[in-house]
Order: sequence, then structure tokens, then C-alpha cells
Amino acid sequence: MVEKGLVAAEMVARVRSALRESDPNGAPKAVSDVLVEQGMVKSAEILRVLGEEYAMPVIDLSRHRPHPSALDAITRDMAVRYRVFPVELNPGALVLALSNPFDSGAFDTLTHVLKRHIEPVLAARADIDAAIARHYVAEGETVQSFLRDLAPGEEGGAERAAETPAAAAAGDHGDDRVATDSDAPIIRLVHVIITEAFNRRASDIHFEPLEKRFRVRYRIDGVLHEVESPPKRLQLAMISRIKIMANMSIAEKRVPQDGRIQLTVGGKTIDLRVSCLPTSHGESVVMRILDKEGLLLGLPELGFFSDDQASFEKLIALPDGIILITGPTGSGKTTTLYACLNHINRPDRKIITVEEPVEYQINGINQVPVRSEIGMTFGSALRAMLRQAPNVIMIGEIRDLETAEISINASLTGHLVFSTLHTNDAPSAVTRLIDLGIKPFLVSTALRATMAQRLVRRICSRCKEPYAPDLRALRTLGFDPGALAGVRLEHGKGCPYCGNTGFRGRMGIFELFLVNEEIQRLIYESATAHVLRKRARELGMRTMRDDGLRKVLAGQSTIEEVISTTIGDEN
Repeated sequence: MVEKGLVAAEMVARVRSALRESDPNGAPKAVSDVLVEQGMVKSAEILRVLGEEYAMPVIDLSRHRPHPSALDAITRDMAVRYRVFPVELNPGALVLALSNPFDSGAFDTLTHVLKRHIEPVLAARADIDAAIARHYVAEGETVQSFLRDLAPGEEGGAERAAETPAAAAAGDHGDDRVATDSDAPIIRLVHVIITEAFNRRASDIHFEPLEKRFRVRYRIDGVLHEVESPPKRLQLAMISRIKIMANMSIAEKRVPQDGRIQLTVGGKTIDLRVSCLPTSHGESVVMRILDKEGLLLGLPELGFFSDDQASFEKLIALPDGIILITGPTGSGKTTTLYACLNHINRPDRKIITVEEPVEYQINGINQVPVRSEIGMTFGSALRAMLRQAPNVIMIGEIRDLETAEISINASLTGHLVFSTLHTNDAPSAVTRLIDLGIKPFLVSTALRATMAQRLVRRICSRCKEPYAPDLRALRTLGFDPGALAGVRLEHGKGCPYCGNTGFRGRMGIFELFLVNEEIQRLIYESATAHVLRKRARELGMRTMRDDGLRKVLAGQSTIEEVISTTIGDEN
């Protein structure tokens, strides 16, 4: 034990001397390790004295839960390398726990790399190591490995922690910094699921409470894949954790809720749009993973052939008119709109978008979020936008007559307008606008083109091989196999790179409906969608199935994939 007469200054002097000893691993030695190893003092006493000497707060990490934003501010590798742990992220500084206040080199390096002001606090080295293990996902860790290693006691403790009044209060106020050790496994499990989903290129994560189990599924390339699911007893704790991260109330389980989460995974910042829906067996949660880098594509990456891309580029270079992208939910309409804006985004053009919600920020573009609860609707936002003298306007979706009228009028007064509609094919967008209440002569004058699209999976480039399709299946899908006589077809046989699915990634198949003078006349005469489609085909319009078959012949997708995706395509 330390001599009774030892004062703070003398203790610090002994600590400095002990720290000069070399460390076998070459890493800077921690104060607590040196003195505890020598039997001089207990770790808690060291931290208290050092805190007083250096005016640094002392924190007990075993009783602290960091906010996700703090964990995102520093990677696991940096935390391990410099033996630090993020405590809190404030507007002006990152609070970091460290065990060695004399390691100025690490402090300076972190300040430079993170480009943030750092406020240090003291914590025991063992507590820092334990906190890193609790809150960060280890490299290569999967849901399966985590559940295999999770002790039964940890599961039960985490479930009970989420049911406490303190946890409920934290959820009500959007604060997830109050916690105990017992809920740390749930924190890591949720993070492992999100990390694994992102690494597997999932677009959505589905947490589904069933009668006797709690199912977790990833949507990868448009197809749902079930993964090893957590025990049913963890359902409440996991849902509560997700709701806390998304700033939802965990006390409210009767009504739907929406929220957002921002995380850093693999060095990338991703946003998650979270939807919570009460069901008969608990709350169902869906996370939409919004990967900014994955969305901001150029036109070639969308899947256009060169001739279609050239036609489309001419359209989006027009000075005015309205261009509509159509298709069901999940067909890639938003991605196409953003690709258009990226293509025409130049310093001499002012572009304004109105979206619900604004999912991605694009440099150089003014983006306006719809907030219906305060009267900021699509219509009111559009009227205000026109007073900002934009060249290009993008409207997330035309849903009603008011939005449609303002969009048409804007296109007729010198603005280029992009928007989306929910229709099955491109010519049907015309009748949809007329059904909303727009006069046919206005539609014929303002509309420049509509483009319908779907997404089909790409054949994996690493396991592609020739194959013979199932002719019976093609007939079932309404396709004549005789059209493939003498054609070499390819598919993916499955490999680790594609998760043994034979596919990796998706691309668009398109139906571009151009409004020329003859089509204008037909629209003015209130021609039906069937008449418009028939005449457009006679004038050279390719259907989505036609475009998909071109991609099959080019070895980019499979015949079964295209036919099943375009099963309702009218030829």
C-alpha cells in the first residue's frame, strides 16, 4: 500500500518513473497497470489522484452506455490501438476515456486524425478494454457466431434491462446513455445484425415477431433471405434497443412510429430509416439501409444500353418540360432521379428538389423536405420553390391534383421538371395524369417523356456459366421458348462471392415512351393507354421485357429473372 504520508505530487512522480519501463508489446504503458502490478495502490485510488492532479474527470465505464454517435466518431481499430473509448459526442468536442494521461502522442494523433477537439476523461484500462469488447463489433463477427457465443445469463439480463423503468424513460426522451452492463450484449447484437446486413449488401433488415419465434431477414438484391434469428425471449429487448437508437418511445407500443439512425459501418456513414408497426405478436421493425455511395450512380451504372442512354441524355438536357419515371415501390425510381440530377448538376444551373423525406444530401442542390404536420406539403413547397427561380425541379412523387397542376404549370413556364408516378408501364402515366384532373391538352403540351422501369438481378461475374433454361417454367410464365432457338444463355452456378445465389447486384430494365408530335395528338384526343402503347411500339418503343431480353442475350441476367419480373408486360 501507499505510505500514508504520500501526497498527490509524490505519487505522480512515482508514476512517471514507473512508466519509463518498457512494455513487451511496444505500446505505451497505462498508469493503472504499472502501479497495480507493483502492488502500490488500487486502480480506483490511482484514477482519483490523477484526476485531481490533472483536473480530469474520472468515469466508471461499466455503468455508462455511449450514444451511437459517439461510437461512430472513432473506429474500433483506433479505440484498440490507442486504448481509448468514446464517452460522448458534443457539438464542440468528443469526450474520450483514456487510462494514460501522459501519452501526449496518442492524444495529438487522435486530435489530428479525428479533426475534433477532444475532452479527455480517466478510466481504468481494464474498463476501457471491456467497453470496447461490449460496444464494438469485432472484425469478422456474424450474427451466427455472436448468438453461439452469447451466454444464457447475458440474454436474460439484457431482456430484463430493457423492461426497467429507467430504460423506458430513456426511450421516451430519445436518450440511450443510461444503462447497465446487463444490456450490453443486446447493444452489440443489434449492431452485429446491422453490420452484417450492410456487408452483405442488404437494402432492408426485417425484424418480425411471429407466434413462437423472432425472425430476422435481409433483403438482398430484392429477395428476402432469412438469417439465424435470435431467441424469442430477446424480442422485446432488441426492439426496445432499436427504438431507442431511432429516438422512438419504447413506452408506446400501440401505434406505428418512424425514426432514423446514423451509423458508421466499415468506414462508411450510413443512414437507416426505421419503421415500427404493432402486430399481434409484438412490434415489427423494418430498417431501410440508405447507403449514400450506393445511390449516387451515374447513368451508365443504371443499366442502360448505349442507344437508350443517348436518347435519355438528350431528354434530360432539355430546357423545359416534364419527365416522369414510373414503376412500383422498390423499382429504383429514386435512384434514377438522383442519377439524372447528378448528370445535369452544373454551376450554371439551379436545382431544387422537394422530397418526403430527403434521403440523401447532394452537393450543389437545394433539397426541401415535406413536413405535412406543419403545412409544408408538396403543393406549398412547390409554390415557394418557383419563387426561387430554379432551372430544374425534382418532385419526389406526384400524388394529387394540386401537385400535378403545379408541376405541369412549372414545366410550361420554362422549368425542367422530374417526378415519379406509380403506374405499371410508361404510357399509363398519361392516363394517370388525366385521371388526376389534368386537361389532356396540358399533358400533351408539357410531357416530354415517361420511362417505366423494373430491377432485375445481375448474373454473378465470378461463377457465370452456360446453361439450358427450364422450358416448362418459361411456358408457365407465358413465354414461348421457341424464341430462344440457337441462343446461348448464361447463369451463375453460385459461389461465396454471390452468397451462392448466382446473382450479385441489380440493374434496371427500361421502357422509354417519347412524346413526339403524333403522340401529342393522340394525348390531346384522349386516347387510351392501350392505343398510346400500341402506337408507341409501332414507332419503335421497346417494352421492359424487350429491354430485359436484350440483357439476357448480352449475358447480364437470366431469362427466368426477366420473364418473372415482367410477367405483366403487355406486348
